[in-house]
Amino acid sequence: QVQLVESGGGLVQAGGSLRLSCVVSGRTFSSYAMGWFRQAPGKEREFVGGISRSGGTTYGDSVKGRFTTSRDNAKNTVYLQMNSLKPEDTAIYYCAAANTYYYRTTPALYDYWGQGTQVTVSS
Repeated sequence: QVQLVESGGGLVQAGGSLRLSCVVSGRTFSSYAMGWFRQAPGKEREFVGGISRSGGTTYGDSVKGRFTTSRDNAKNTVYLQMNSLKPEDTAIYYCAAANTYYYRTTPALYDYWGQGTQVTVSS
């Protein structure tokens, strides 16, 4: 069984930074494309960023230039570095794994999900 566990969320002031981590266990991490999503109260789940098996990345328009995702296959971990945080970045952040080569931007195309970690940005 594949398990994803996020960590690193918390409360930060606007303009600050956080780094989220997601550890994957249960199968070969390098065989998955990984994605990051977020969901704020009353809103749909939003694509934040994705990373392919080979390390290629893409980002949602609202976070381009501020967020960066990376992966360490030796540690079975994917990261989301979030800089220049804004109050509108406040949400629960989820990592997800897709048994594909390339990342996907649609939540339904991911096979496994973490439990989420809360990020709150104060103004």
